[in-house]
Amino acid sequence: MPKLALVRRPGPLLADGIVTRRARTDIDLDLARAQWDGYVAALRGHGWRTVEVAPADACPDAVFVEDTAVVHGDTAIICRPGNLARRPETSGTEATLRDLGYRIARIEGPDALEGGDVLAAGGRLWVGLTTRTSHGALEQMRRHLADEGADLVGVPLSKVLHLKSTLTALPDGTFLGWEAGIDDPASWPGLVAAPEAEGACVVCLGTDTVLLSAAASRTRALLEGRGLAVVSVDISELEKLEGCVTCLSVRIG
Repeated sequence: MPKLALVRRPGPLLADGIVTRRARTDIDLDLARAQWDGYVAALRGHGWRTVEVAPADACPDAVFVEDTAVVHGDTAIICRPGNLARRPETSGTEATLRDLGYRIARIEGPDALEGGDVLAAGGRLWVGLTTRTSHGALEQMRRHLADEGADLVGVPLSKVLHLKSTLTALPDGTFLGWEAGIDDPASWPGLVAAPEAEGACVVCLGTDTVLLSAAASRTRALLEGRGLAVVSVDISELEKLEGCVTCLSVRIG
């Protein structure tokens, strides 16, 4: 399957994005846009086709497009973000996925789902149960993906915004995580502990290459020591809004 990533440009209201677990600091919009360009270039430079979702300029957090959809097999589940202000972001993503030929399913209220809580690894979908994603949404996902044969596992989390804020997976399926953000690190066999919080978030660009925040230099050294090629991108302005390398795209394939 070709590697495809949906992305969405930072809008003019980016500086008003939601901040829940860190102090708000000033955002340089021009720098954020340049950093986003660098992120997209890194994807394209490693064989990913990128498709831009239509702007949602009235939504400050719309650049974090991963939270709007979960794609598995031929099914695209349109999320229902836990924060009311983010719900208008989903319509553009739905239109894009429909145009790409995916079967559309939706999470219905009162349940909530954000794509940052869904990690595909080891043949399973790990679903973070957080303030943004409910157990009821997990059950809706099970029904929507029953024909795809998906194996879903709920992961209660109380310390982080999203599952992928603190745990992702390397190309070989090994989990990489920031232990301070995981409720029970011992429940993840073989977990590789990232030395920095930003280092817990990687995007697998290929079988031996990962994309990582430039803020995670110690994690970069750790991963290179494991034989991985590491592509670093500076997304410091987006990290001020609790963003990371995973939430800036919906990756398919």
